[in-house]
Amino acid sequence: MKEFKNVLPRAAVMLVIFTLLCGVAYTGIVTGIAQLIFPKQANGSIIEVDGVKYGSELLGQYYTDDAHLWGRMMNMDVSTYKDAEGNALMYSAPSNLSPASEEYEELVAQRIEKIQASNPERADTPIPVDLVTCSGSGLDPAISPAAAEYQVPRIAVASGRTEDEVGDIIAQCTTGRFLGVFGEKTVNVLKVNLMLDGILSE
Repeated sequence: MKEFKNVLPRAAVMLVIFTLLCGVAYTGIVTGIAQLIFPKQANGSIIEVDGVKYGSELLGQYYTDDAHLWGRMMNMDVSTYKDAEGNALMYSAPSNLSPASEEYEELVAQRIEKIQASNPERADTPIPVDLVTCSGSGLDPAISPAAAEYQVPRIAVASGRTEDEVGDIIAQCTTGRFLGVFGEKTVNVLKVNLMLDGILSE
């Protein structure tokens, strides 16, 4: 019992010290450095124009109309959460569906049918795989250049722009490989759509 009484105060002191070091000091230093060097990324990479926040560059948004670029499949849910007025809130989350499951196969088949119906000009062109599959997070903000280019004719017709104009916007929102070597080129869907709407400057 005596040994326990001797150890307890030292253990309490160590707990306080490491709580302050790891929970307060370390967190504060890392947060401060991030705010100093990468303020936009540290605050969520929010796209803000004239005081209006349109979303994050890091999170996908759900577009289904013909005049906008579509992103990857999202696991949408409107039945779980409601706002203060009782209105349904839409959100997306990761899926636990196996690519080998019948349910996932059905979702992909529905997506293929929808894309083919909305892009009749591409009837003879294979659909890029990222347009008919989910990402691991279910919130992927980007698609491949091939997936974006596949949608150009539809967007041009629906938005009243030329295909060259739509292609130019996509090119402006395309990010290259990291250090020119790692990963693949990607197109940020939200940025493209904000440019199509005239919210972001081209």
